[in-house]
Amino acid sequence: MKVLVLLSGGQDSTTCLAQACHDFPGEVMAVGFDYGQRHRIELTQAQRISDIAKVPFEVISLPFISSLTDNSLTRKDMPIEHKEGELPSTFVDGRNLFFLSVAAVRAKQKGVRILYTGVCQTDYSGYPDCRDDFVKSLQQSLNLAMDYEFDIRTPLMFLTKAETVRMMETLGKLEWLKESHTCYEGKRPACGRCPACLLRLKGFLEVGIKDPLEYE
Repeated sequence: MKVLVLLSGGQDSTTCLAQACHDFPGEVMAVGFDYGQRHRIELTQAQRISDIAKVPFEVISLPFISSLTDNSLTRKDMPIEHKEGELPSTFVDGRNLFFLSVAAVRAKQKGVRILYTGVCQTDYSGYPDCRDDFVKSLQQSLNLAMDYEFDIRTPLMFLTKAETVRMMETLGKLEWLKESHTCYEGKRPACGRCPACLLRLKGFLEVGIKDPLEYE
């Protein structure tokens, strides 16, 4: 294998998987993380998407993340909200730092140097660990920490959600998005009301393509 894709089961990571499979056919593996998220169903969907793509998929458990930070993605008693001037309640401190670091360790053990991740600073929902400067900084740190040359690729970094939808259409993999999971509430059919659902729906609406995902 030449490529490791961080696959949450969401729209963006599914798009990255499609791009990686296009770039490196037959050379892709995927990894997801169980960190106590309330929408854990995304990992079930990630497995289904991996099966469709015919790539091996592994889930790594990181239970400590939910014990380190208060956020509405791991606490069902906390409302999903975004107050002006503050980070969204859905922001999980250190999540992408942990994910990319653990994925890099796994990649090195497999002899893999290329990682794909779906972070995006255009429609990044206010998450600081989705920014390009963070990813570039972390890549340099990981290279130094493990004396290994990683290549972290972020094909969605400067794309809007609409452009991401169009990208999947170009790749001919729009049907994969039917299996992807976006809803923060962990619902299937999706709620269509949470910030993640609304951002996804906006992207499809802007390009005039019907979202294959089912909504309430």
